[in-house]
Amino acid sequence: MRWLLAGCWGLAFISFSVAPDSDITQKPRFYGVRTRRDVGICCLSPQVGLVPGAMWYKADRHGEEEANRRKIVASKKYQFFDSHSQKKYLLVHNVRVEDSGVYFCKLNGTWGPGTALQVARVVDVPTAVHRTKMKDGLIVLQGLLLAACIAAVLLRKRQLSEKKEIIYEEPETDHIYEGLAIESCGGGEYEELSVYARADETEAPWE
Repeated sequence: MRWLLAGCWGLAFISFSVAPDSDITQKPRFYGVRTRRDVGICCLSPQVGLVPGAMWYKADRHGEEEANRRKIVASKKYQFFDSHSQKKYLLVHNVRVEDSGVYFCKLNGTWGPGTALQVARVVDVPTAVHRTKMKDGLIVLQGLLLAACIAAVLLRKRQLSEKKEIIYEEPETDHIYEGLAIESCGGGEYEELSVYARADETEAPWE
């Protein structure tokens, strides 16, 4: 609400500061309302014998070029009234946020200074609190899911590392060939090994 009031005062200050000198005046110079309200704007001129009706235009901001101002056509939303020749009225029904802007009247080819309209959406406090809690809950849930994903990746890497260490583990028993022991030859005495000896004069098969 404080930001809304600050914006309203800011627009009012701008509208007063940039208003051109004109014989035509508009009342009020600024409107700050909520949605679904009806807004009336009065256009006054000191001249007498004016044309029966006034033309109304809408712009996004003050200082908008005349060629960019959009002409308002009478409809269920916009209605024109003439109380007498010097006062013309524009009535905007059931305003919405997109109706915000600056409304200008034009009488006998002369532009009015403009009326700034700022429409703010009505805030339902319980609904806003509920949406805030839902948003906070989604943020917490996303954080938990992210933490779970990171933990799963780290655990998977650790399992792969342990499996690799098991595959390349050094054997506990040394399998280096140590040769035959004498006891494995089936003889109890050293002389029995002469059976495996050859004569000195015997030549090796490769000689």
